Amino acid sequence: MSLPHAILTALLEKPSSGLELTRRFDRSIGYFWSATHQQIYRELGKLEQAGQIRALPSQQPSRGQKKEYEVLPAGRESLSAWVARSEDPKQIRDPLLLRMRAAAVVGAPGLDAELRRHLGLHRRQLAEYLEIEKRDFPPERNSDEDRLRHLVLRGGIDLENFWIGWLTRALTPGGDRMPDPPGHGDGRRRSAGRPGE
Repeated sequence: MSLPHAILTALLEKPSSGLELTRRFDRSIGYFWSATHQQIYRELGKLEQAGQIRALPSQQPSRGQKKEYEVLPAGRESLSAWVARSEDPKQIRDPLLLRMRAAAVVGAPGLDAELRRHLGLHRRQLAEYLEIEKRDFPPERNSDEDRLRHLVLRGGIDLENFWIGWLTRALTPGGDRMPDPPGHGDGRRRSAGRPGE
């Protein structure tokens, strides 16, 4: 997903100012797409120039007044075309996974503390998602639109559960101790080649 499509989606759900969009990205939208205040304002300007959104007329003088935006027909068409487009899944590019691979080569002093920190972060994120689910998706909210929104949130919940399970397994083998560098402490140096070579 790209940020312009996330913004168009959010504005079709509810016309908003840039500040309101930032707050929504920090809360509910953040479980599937994050963006900074500056990124959101930059994209709002581009979407307005492209004729996909417009600022709603204000009842008060514009000086210091928050501009609220709504989606124009061209923006809805652009979003509909994007929804229908074919796109392959993105590969996971998480630095923590690469650091785990590097730890297999050079050892992992201190990495277990970082794994514990990540585990705590994912547990907190899961708790937040479960609160959103409880608040926003009671059993009586069962329209097709609610079902799709709930499925997006469930994707976030399932992903947090995956990371919690993976990190727990990463911290379990051999207790809390991460492996020493190859050859460390046994008087031998292993080959620098692939495992088994």
